[in-house]
Amino acid sequence: MEKVTAKKHLGQHFLKDESIAKDIADTLNLEGYEDILEIGPGMGVLTKYLLGKPVNTYVIEIDTESVTYLDQNYPKLKDRIISKDFLKYNINDIFEGKQFAIIGNFPYNISTQIVFRTLEYRDQIPEFAGMFQKEVAQRICEKKGTKAYGILSVLVQAFYDAEYLFTVDENVFIPPPKVKSGVLRLRRKKDYSLPCGEKLFFTVVKTAFQQRRKTLRNSLKTLNLSDSLREDRIFDLRPEQLNVEQFIELTQKIEADGV
Repeated sequence: MEKVTAKKHLGQHFLKDESIAKDIADTLNLEGYEDILEIGPGMGVLTKYLLGKPVNTYVIEIDTESVTYLDQNYPKLKDRIISKDFLKYNINDIFEGKQFAIIGNFPYNISTQIVFRTLEYRDQIPEFAGMFQKEVAQRICEKKGTKAYGILSVLVQAFYDAEYLFTVDENVFIPPPKVKSGVLRLRRKKDYSLPCGEKLFFTVVKTAFQQRRKTLRNSLKTLNLSDSLREDRIFDLRPEQLNVEQFIELTQKIEADGV
């Protein structure tokens, strides 16, 4: 098999620039884990650089044509190719509770879902790096006070330090996407436990940003807050004006209110 055909329904755009692939592989610091999981390796342009590192590289790929290609061309991946959908697969069938890093040139149509899935496994994922559509990568790393700052920004940055690393041009892919790409790195905070209920925190953040132009007093009406709590000055603000720490503080206030 000479090459794999990029499939539109899988959001495949194969990176052809070796130097960029190497730069992405080098974003990982390889500390605190012995295993890496690459999502959507395609024809392995990034994989080959991961295989040269002193860790165990696993790949997860839903495209059967890519799986066959990897199996034929990367003997070092023997028994480490997972032919499954990352969004549906129980990753502990492989890692059994161990720490591991995630990396990849992510399919843009499921990239945000990959991030949310990563948050579910945050106890096991100290590091995450990869390529997204540029706007999505920027949104994840954005700070408060901008239109790009939103649900993804707050939820990721509650648990990880997020860093936008570099932009990638369209012409280094086959086929070229219609947008630029951005590479980011997430490193889990030393203390990533929240001093409030995690489920309520997620609910508060998501509910607030569903009506982001309104003040919190209006956007959080559905939480049935007491009149006295709603008089707190924090409710005069719009969600994009709160940083992560303030969202935690807001959740604590709502908890104390009996929600």
